[in-house]
Amino acid sequence: MEEKKFDPYQFTGFILIALILTWMLYRNGPEEVPTEEKTTTEQQVTTPPVSQAVQDSLQQQQKVVAYGDLGNLFVPNNLPNTVFTTENLTLELQAQGGGIHKLTLQEFENYADLPIPMVQNGNMDFAITLNTKDGRILNTKDFYFTPSLTERDEEFIVSMRAALSETQYVAYEYVFPKTGYLFTVNFKTVGMEGLLDGNQPPKVSWTTDVYRNSRSMDYENRYTEYTFGYEEDRVDYLSLSGEDQETREGIRWISYRQHFFSAILIPDSPIASADLKSKDLSSEEGLEEKFTKRFETTYALPVQSGNINTQFEFYYGPTDYKTLQDLEGDLEASIPMGWGIFGWINRVLFLPLFGFLSSFLSYGIAIIVMTIIVRLAMSPVTYKSYVSQIKMKVLRPDVEAITAKYKDDAVKRQQETMSLYSRAGANPMSGCVPALIQLPIFYALFSFFPVAFVLRDKSFLWADDLSSYDSILELGFSIPFYGDHVSLFPILASIAIFFYTKMTTGQQPMPQQPGMPNMKIIMYLMPLMMLFFFNNYASGLSLYYFVYNLLTIFLMLIIKN
Repeated sequence: MEEKKFDPYQFTGFILIALILTWMLYRNGPEEVPTEEKTTTEQQVTTPPVSQAVQDSLQQQQKVVAYGDLGNLFVPNNLPNTVFTTENLTLELQAQGGGIHKLTLQEFENYADLPIPMVQNGNMDFAITLNTKDGRILNTKDFYFTPSLTERDEEFIVSMRAALSETQYVAYEYVFPKTGYLFTVNFKTVGMEGLLDGNQPPKVSWTTDVYRNSRSMDYENRYTEYTFGYEEDRVDYLSLSGEDQETREGIRWISYRQHFFSAILIPDSPIASADLKSKDLSSEEGLEEKFTKRFETTYALPVQSGNINTQFEFYYGPTDYKTLQDLEGDLEASIPMGWGIFGWINRVLFLPLFGFLSSFLSYGIAIIVMTIIVRLAMSPVTYKSYVSQIKMKVLRPDVEAITAKYKDDAVKRQQETMSLYSRAGANPMSGCVPALIQLPIFYALFSFFPVAFVLRDKSFLWADDLSSYDSILELGFSIPFYGDHVSLFPILASIAIFFYTKMTTGQQPMPQQPGMPNMKIIMYLMPLMMLFFFNNYASGLSLYYFVYNLLTIFLMLIIKN
């Protein structure tokens, strides 16, 4: 075995390498800034001591390269959050990530009588990832930004800057109008063209856990939905229940609708392709019924050579049809007013009518007056239907005689029966015609009342909120499919439906075949089903059905006499 000897050349090489590394670290280290140059908060932030764990982490994640030390972006600056208030919003922007830490709608309250929390306690994450030329991926939520707040006559401007040097930085610029819910976010990089990979597009990620704001979480969750506009004028939705995920193209806007309040993202140009996700959180354990759904969006910005400069518009406010309609675009289409003819009836007829009535009447009285108008408008159809049903009842013995006479000749029996109906002016299909005519009105109003923002927090009689259930008794326990309370308007509506069903089914025989269930029993089960179905629904909708069926009963009694 060869004896190990001291090698002077190897020793000299180690010494030279150590000297070279020491010289490189000295040259690349931060320069001393003269005391007189440290004048403003925006130019200089006192950097607190960084723990050894953070230093080790930074050394593992970042490399010193010829165009700057990226570690400056990740050093905590311990700056306080920027807090201010507009006429409609209370806002708080944080240094880490440069994003919105808190956004509440101060003029509206939730079921706990607290301002509506749109962004709070980390439920929202908006970040942009950047690609460097040496293959690294940087996420803005890990950067530490220095804020600067400027107040003008009509707006607040908040500049958030994460700097590598005086000439190299990443910045968010927020422009909040003093009135309104729509604000602008500009994102840009300056002096970073030598760092960023122009062939790899930046990616936007927007995730929100939607807060529960209503007493009935199940009812609110039915109208909490991921909605998006795409192509020129089309609108689509993700699934209301469970999990749903899609990749869509040509997206113009994205709405995280939480029933009566929405967070809407409007990019400066249509999104070429985006990954959309929705997940129901209302049944997950450990959330204490705090959130209803989780919405996620990820998409790539257009490839830009050199620095990045892009703009977003955000709307955080009420899901009110008129408010959204006044904004540019078709954001009001995010409200589910009904598809096809049903939505057309709501937009053209019921929205203007209810808006007019509620302008000088209380909202409860406006619902009653609108119900009377609808019922009177449908009264000619009801009159013809009821008269035809009476004729059918009178002709029943003659029909039975024809059936007995031609029991072996089905064709002759049918001909004689139709001849009898024709001479008497009766139509066996008369009971179906009114139902077909009234169906669009029924479904349109079924879609209208649950999304009518103007009914929120509006009281009538014992109902303190026409957009929620009108509880008169808390049970202290939950009944499956019914709930833990008793609502009065659904009880009154079910009673009215029961008497209406009894009056209509009593005018004509219900077919009964061996082995088939009794149709009258099925008809009488409908009021009970409605009672369970509407117990957690908006009391304004139950009020409408109660008044509508009550008027129908009175109208039928008048026609009968």
